[in-house]
Amino acid sequence: MNVHFKMMERMRLQVIADLERPHNFATERLGFLRCKVAWAKDELLILASHYEIIPDDQYVDDPSAGCYFDEKAMRAMLQYSLTNHESIFHIHLHYHSGLPQFSQTDLRESAQYVPDFWHVTPDLPHGTIVLSRNRAFGRCWYPESEEAIDINRITSVGPLVRKLGGKP
Repeated sequence: MNVHFKMMERMRLQVIADLERPHNFATERLGFLRCKVAWAKDELLILASHYEIIPDDQYVDDPSAGCYFDEKAMRAMLQYSLTNHESIFHIHLHYHSGLPQFSQTDLRESAQYVPDFWHVTPDLPHGTIVLSRNRAFGRCWYPESEEAIDINRITSVGPLVRKLGGKP
């Protein structure tokens, strides 16, 4: 299955601006992208439609990771997915240029919470994206998959179409 994730360039810049804001105790921020989905024969197109900011009071003070979110943040996104029948992608930023990769903590935690979205929208893909200042990398869980797969293409659309990441 080929997976193509698209977002508007202005949304990518909005996300980066939010994720760069300082927090009282978390060393990084996170958010969620609400997404529309289109299936083709052997391709899945995921279109980011809205960015959800996580309020400061929904971060958990836990120095074992850059940031953790609480059950209110997760419950809100699960409810949104159920009510609006949309895919949800967790997103965060690594502060460098070049192709980012998920940390071991990112991989472990996302494998635990992303499949929870199938309890409310089992027919939709869900996943996680990590941005750098100029690139992106992502993983996607979709209903027929046993495990998460890497997203093949990530692009931003604005005055120019920019390839941010994916398989070479």
